[in-house]
Amino acid sequence: MANHAKILSVIVIIGLLSACGDTPGQRALSGGAIGAGVGAAGAAITGGNAVTGAVIGGAAGAVTGAVTKKKDINLGDIK
Repeated sequence: MANHAKILSVIVIIGLLSACGDTPGQRALSGGAIGAGVGAAGAAITGGNAVTGAVIGGAAGAVTGAVTKKKDINLGDIK
């Protein structure tokens, strides 16, 4: 059970950071790429099909990136 909590934590953290970019297109691409990686890894760890996980994760990441506004992901200036 602890393994599933770790996986979920990593997915949530990556999901929050997945939509990086200045335009909706850039955020869709970065979100899709990160989502595909997380989906494939999550599926492989849990015994699922990595390709299916990548497709689902990529689609979810791309949609999330496309609908996220830049002001929603602005974490402030890094110094």
